[in-house]
Amino acid sequence: MFFALLVPDPGDATVRDRVADGIAIVLALLYGSVMIVLGDATRPGALLSWPVDVAVGAACTAALLLRRRHPVAVTAALLPFGAISVMATGPILIALFSAAIRCRPPLVLALGAVNVAAAGVYFVLHGDPAFDVWVDFAMRGLVTAAAIGWGLFTQAYRRLTASLREQAARLTAEQQLRAEQAKLTERARIAREMHDVLAHRMSLISLHAGALEVRGTVSPEELSLAAGAIRTGAHEALEELRSVVGVPRSSQPEPPQPGLADVPVLVAGVREAGMTIDFRSAVPADGPPVVLGRAAYRIIQEGLTNARRHGSGPAASVRLLGTAGQTLRITVTNPLPHRPPAPSAASSGRGLVGITERVELAGGTVRFGPVRGAFELEAELPWPA
Repeated sequence: MFFALLVPDPGDATVRDRVADGIAIVLALLYGSVMIVLGDATRPGALLSWPVDVAVGAACTAALLLRRRHPVAVTAALLPFGAISVMATGPILIALFSAAIRCRPPLVLALGAVNVAAAGVYFVLHGDPAFDVWVDFAMRGLVTAAAIGWGLFTQAYRRLTASLREQAARLTAEQQLRAEQAKLTERARIAREMHDVLAHRMSLISLHAGALEVRGTVSPEELSLAAGAIRTGAHEALEELRSVVGVPRSSQPEPPQPGLADVPVLVAGVREAGMTIDFRSAVPADGPPVVLGRAAYRIIQEGLTNARRHGSGPAASVRLLGTAGQTLRITVTNPLPHRPPAPSAASSGRGLVGITERVELAGGTVRFGPVRGAFELEAELPWPA
């Protein structure tokens, strides 16, 4: 409790200050009373009779109520009474302690020196001192050094405690900020993955549905195959969404995210939907790291989706080239339409933006645009050795 008063916690200080004032007054009166008994106030020749000395000390003690707001002024006002009153030495020590907590050390040391020098003045003004002057200097110097030393220590400890509290608050705020950033990053990742998954699967479903719409009559077998392809595409889209958002079925573990090894399966699925895909890969069999392979898969997936949506026909070419220690180059090309395509409700216009963000996160570069009558998407991703 006493130490908490010396190094208080931040917050409402009304009760704490009242308790501290009460303790300070009690200590000042207690020390002054002891000095009245042990000192020269009750001996013949004292400058002030002991009742007057006690009254002066009590008045000085009352001034301690102002020490918190005006520590230097209160201490300077009390120091002259140390030359005439023994009882005043108690409140003077408390005032010096309060000044040491709040003021710079040179100023506090100067006030302490004045208090020690007042012992010599008291010795001279006393008619018949009981002790030699060096005893007065030693005694007052010892208690003055103790009060100032403890006050300076408390000041340093308060500063250290405040610094640690500020650092802890800053670390807490930074941790909360990192947590929020992690949430935003995860949300952005889920949004990108969901966009890629839905865009690709919905484009295949749209391709099958469009074929049924264009053909006037279809046989029951063809209708059954197309409906089965649409159902399968919708089912696969739901399964991939579950894997993206991390909500797998309770009876099965979460499926792994697709990587570069799954690109042939992706191409085969697009071919089954009616697109002509020229796929060539010159990537080693062991393949790139998992994260790099996942980014490459999503880039190819989005490139094929854009080719189906915006190309002149259901055709595209995919090229993979790269080795460890260099780069992984992905090229997706599709013929441009003769006329700008009509706006599609299924198109969000975010495909190329998502590819750009994904490539930038991987530390690579991406280029896309018309090249010799075709639309070419080329991404280069760093491939660590």
